[in-house]
Amino acid sequence: MNLDPAKRRAEHLHITAPRLETPFHPRIQALSTTNDWYSWAGYKAPHSVFDDELEYFAIRSTAALFDISPMVKYRIRGAGSERFLNRVTLRDVRKLRSGRVQYTAWCDDHGHVLDDGTLFRLAETDFRLCCQERHLPWLTDSANGFDVTIEEETETLAAVALQGPTSFSVLDAAGFSSVGSLRPFQLAGFDHNGREIVISRTGFTGDLGYELFAPADIALSLWDRIWNAGQQFGLQAIGYGALNRARIEAGFIVANADFTTAETALRPDRERLPDEIGLDWLVDPEKPFFNGRDAILEARKRKSLKHILVGLEIEGNVAAEHALIYHRRTREAGIVTAGIWSPLAKRNIAIATLARPYGERILDDLWVEIYALRELQYQKMMKRAKIVPRPFIRLDRRTATPPGRF
Repeated sequence: MNLDPAKRRAEHLHITAPRLETPFHPRIQALSTTNDWYSWAGYKAPHSVFDDELEYFAIRSTAALFDISPMVKYRIRGAGSERFLNRVTLRDVRKLRSGRVQYTAWCDDHGHVLDDGTLFRLAETDFRLCCQERHLPWLTDSANGFDVTIEEETETLAAVALQGPTSFSVLDAAGFSSVGSLRPFQLAGFDHNGREIVISRTGFTGDLGYELFAPADIALSLWDRIWNAGQQFGLQAIGYGALNRARIEAGFIVANADFTTAETALRPDRERLPDEIGLDWLVDPEKPFFNGRDAILEARKRKSLKHILVGLEIEGNVAAEHALIYHRRTREAGIVTAGIWSPLAKRNIAIATLARPYGERILDDLWVEIYALRELQYQKMMKRAKIVPRPFIRLDRRTATPPGRF
C-alpha cells in the first residue's frame, strides 16, 4: 500500500481536495494532538497521531491501531471467481484455501506490475482483493467471459490493523480469544454485537499482528471494544509515519514509492516487471496462462531485465531516503526509495532500486550521496553501502502459533 507519495504530489501541485472521513475518523480525531493529516485515496488519514517515534515503539513494544479503511477493497464472487483471479494475478489461486490470505500482484499484458496486494479467500467462490490503487475498470474489462461479480466495498467496509507484541493479548481481552488459533495468513469470522467481522493474521509491520474488517456502521463500536481492552496492554493509535518505519524494517515495498505502477508511469522506463522489484517469487509459470506471463518469461529467457530492488546497509546514522547511489563514487547506479535509521536493528537501512548489472553482478564499492541539513546548511556526505538481505529484522513472534502473551 502507498501513502506518502499522494501527500507529496498534492503538496507539490498545491492542490487541496476535499477529504472523505473513514468510519474510525471520530476516534482518531479525538486522540490526535499533532493535527498531522494527509490524503490517502481521498480520505483524511493521520501521518502521526501524537508522536512519530513513540508510535513506532508502540508497534514494536506494545500494540498499535492503524486505520486501513482507505485501502481499496474489491469483493469478487461467482462460480468463475477462482479462474478469473488465476487469470489476472501472478500466484496460483487454486492453491489458496478458504480461510487463507495470499500476498500477490498483477500485471498488464506487457508484464509490468499494475499493483500488489492481498487476496482473501472468504469461501470457495467468494474473494476479497485489497490493494493501493483503484482498478475497477480494468478488473471489469478483464472479467469479460467469466461468471463473476465485482463490487468495490472501500466505503462500506471499515478496516483497522492491530499490530505489535501485545496484539493477541488485546484481542483476547476484547473477547476474541479464539483468534489465538489463527496461523499467519489465516482468517476467520467472529461475532461483534450480533454481526460478523473478519479477522486475519496479516499486517504490514513484520510483527505479530492482525487486520479486522467490519461493516462501516459498526466500526466505532468495534474500535471502542478493542481500545478499551487494550489500555492495560499499552495500546496506542498510530499514523503512517510509524507504520512506514516498521514496514521498511520488514523489507516490504510500497506501490508508487518503491516502484511506479504501470498505470501511473508517465515514461516507459519507469515501468517494472515483477523480477525488477523483488516479486519474482510470486510468479508461478506452471499455472494456466495469466496476464503478462509471456513477457515475464521472455525477459527471463533473454536476460533483458534492467533493474533490481535490493536492501542496503549504509554507514552512519543519517537516513538516506531518495539519495542517489553511485559505483566507485562517480558512476550513478540507482536511487534509495525508502530509508531509515532502524531503532530495532540498530542499523542505517534502505530499500533501493539499482540499474543492472549493479546489485546483480557488481556488488561492491557502492556509495550513497546524502545531504544532511545542519545549522541551516546542507552538508554533502558520501557513505559506503553494502547490499544485504531483506527483511532487515526477523521477529519470531510474528509466526509463533499460538501467539505469545507479552
